[in-house]
Amino acid sequence: MSNQVNFEQLANVMGDGVVISDAKGDIVFWNAAAERIFGYSSSEALGKSLDIITPERFRERHWDGYKKSMDTGTTRYGTTLLTVPALHKDGKPLSIAFTVAMLTDASGKVTGIAAVVRDDTERFQNDRALKKRIAELEAKS
Repeated sequence: MSNQVNFEQLANVMGDGVVISDAKGDIVFWNAAAERIFGYSSSEALGKSLDIITPERFRERHWDGYKKSMDTGTTRYGTTLLTVPALHKDGKPLSIAFTVAMLTDASGKVTGIAAVVRDDTERFQNDRALKKRIAELEAKS
């Protein structure tokens, strides 16, 4: 038995979304869980900009951070979970949590970013409802 791991096979059986984008921010890998989370098939997502899942009001901030990571080759979200708004294909808002890994070529030049994504919408909505309820109860006392 070989110790080699088939990345594509692994990524496609993972429960978390795996989205890989190139240095320009175009999607070059989109696994089955990303299809489930965002609603786009792999063929619909591949070659498209990350704008398809980034709400318009957050795009400028997203691209500022993305370009900074491409320029510096670093990100603080390699080990720190980032939770941000996202968009489903049907336009419904999502909350996603993810970490990223910088991808480089043999010379060390950054070639893209791999993100491991989880749909965090239910937890986010539950937290928001709880905070609202606590505020209502505190206002009554």
